[in-house]
Amino acid sequence: MKTLEDIIQTYQKTIAESELELQKTRKQIRNISLLRVILFIEAVIAAVYFWNEGWIYILPFSVLPILLFIWLVKRHNLWFHKKDFLKKKIEINNQELRAIQYDFFDFDDGKEYINPSHLYTYDLDVFGDHSLFQYINRSSTPIGKEQLAKWFNTHLENKEAIVQRQKAIQELSSYLEYRQKFRVLGLLYKGKSADTSEINQWAASTSYYRKHAFLRILPTVVTVINLFCIGASIFGFIPGNIAGIVFVCFVIFSFIFSKGITKMQVTYGEKLQILSTYADQILLTEKKEMHSPILQELKTELTSQNQKASQAVHRLSKLMNALDQRSNILMSTVLNGLVFWELHQVMRIEKWKESHAYDLPRWLEAIGNIDAYCSLATFAYNHPEYIYPKIGSHSFHLKAEALGHPLMDRNKCITNGITIEKRPFFIIITGANMAGKSTYLRTVGINYILACIGAPVWAKQMEIFPARLITSLRTSDSLTDNESYFFAELKRLKLIIDKLQAGEELFIILDEILKGTNSVDKQKGSFALIKQFMNMNANGIIATHDLLLSTLTDSFPQNIQNYCFEADITNNELTFSYEMRDGVAQNMNACFLMKKMGIAVIDD
Repeated sequence: MKTLEDIIQTYQKTIAESELELQKTRKQIRNISLLRVILFIEAVIAAVYFWNEGWIYILPFSVLPILLFIWLVKRHNLWFHKKDFLKKKIEINNQELRAIQYDFFDFDDGKEYINPSHLYTYDLDVFGDHSLFQYINRSSTPIGKEQLAKWFNTHLENKEAIVQRQKAIQELSSYLEYRQKFRVLGLLYKGKSADTSEINQWAASTSYYRKHAFLRILPTVVTVINLFCIGASIFGFIPGNIAGIVFVCFVIFSFIFSKGITKMQVTYGEKLQILSTYADQILLTEKKEMHSPILQELKTELTSQNQKASQAVHRLSKLMNALDQRSNILMSTVLNGLVFWELHQVMRIEKWKESHAYDLPRWLEAIGNIDAYCSLATFAYNHPEYIYPKIGSHSFHLKAEALGHPLMDRNKCITNGITIEKRPFFIIITGANMAGKSTYLRTVGINYILACIGAPVWAKQMEIFPARLITSLRTSDSLTDNESYFFAELKRLKLIIDKLQAGEELFIILDEILKGTNSVDKQKGSFALIKQFMNMNANGIIATHDLLLSTLTDSFPQNIQNYCFEADITNNELTFSYEMRDGVAQNMNACFLMKKMGIAVIDD
């Protein structure tokens, strides 16, 4: 099994090898550039010098160098692509080295997915700056990012689904070269999140030109007429200017279709350019041997009617690139006048759409899923010390040893455990300010989410039953809805009660119940709420400053357990162990801190 040090060395080795290859690539590009200049100059000089000597000299000394020059242009483009690939490869490996040291701001934080009303993502900082999503996200396509966010927003609640996802993530985590190449190919084209939906919209739209029988045969008719006129003029049956007039008429006639073709090209052309990236990623996936059921199923999705998706998508990409040549006015004018080239080309694209309209969204979805899996697999690869939790299937239970928060420094984080083995059961946590109660709640919540999406967790061991997670840690005022802090919290608690009454099995995490009301109401309401949870067979954790809530163990000795985070005062200094202990907190630090800051506290 690899250690973290092994992984760091692997990234460093990849960077060193890629930098060396990049130097060779740049040298090759310079050599090709120089050779192209020499060939071009030689071809021009030879053409001038041998102009009167005939083709026997012009062909080897001028034409052949030009042909070689054209071939080198294509080779030059390939070397440039390799250079860009290597630069991006170096970049992503440097990013991983920084991420291992908790500098992960290079990655998209998914702030557009922040939703204060979500069941748990807002409370647990799943999205946004310095979030779990930003730490894990390595998506290289818009659809991959959307899929990953969807998994975080809606965690799995089925044992078999989680186990199968674990297998897929575990397998992909061992394919470092595949994952990095997949990511680099995606990053070489930065698509927009709207691209996928607009591509699917284009695939679902009806063909505009091919639905007219006359238009389908028009390019062939124009080609035949032109061939007839040109041939007739060559053999002297008609004057040459007649063929020219026919050609000009067809050029003018072709303008009728140009506006619609331009509109289609402007609307979808740039969006469809990303398909060349998808084609490369699909081809890479088709060639990769996969073993887990989910990955094999995704590979199966990339085939249709015995045709590989990479071939079909690459063909559409080539058709779109060919249509882009209409920006060359001289070439498009000649081709339109001869064969109605633009109309013919756009109908070839429409024909492709008719053949693959059903398959394209499925292919894109498969690529998005693989992209999302690559993010979770990279997370697993970067954390060899993490474990895949066992998933239970009968009744709620949550047992974990040495849980740590993934975003906290591995060398400083204090880990704690949790044990809930039956229904109903609640853990009540008391403790001083800054002692670690809220961090503990988020640590449990974050690892619970990771477990429920199939990812590894920071723990020595963990076993869960995947009930639906719901939290109330960070309720806020809603100025736009004219809603008070207290009312917003009540709505959250009402949502929990409604779900329990509807028969949903929940794992509830609450921090300081009824924060927005006075202490008497708060205490009375908190007692009533927890008793109701007990009557509804609920499970969860509640953190509170109210030590009286700990007396609920008198009423429910087998179903409520008290734990605390203490603030220790030693030599008139406040210290925190951040270790969870049995029982009820004995030391509160508010008055102590006020006195330390010079604020008078009058004792009764």
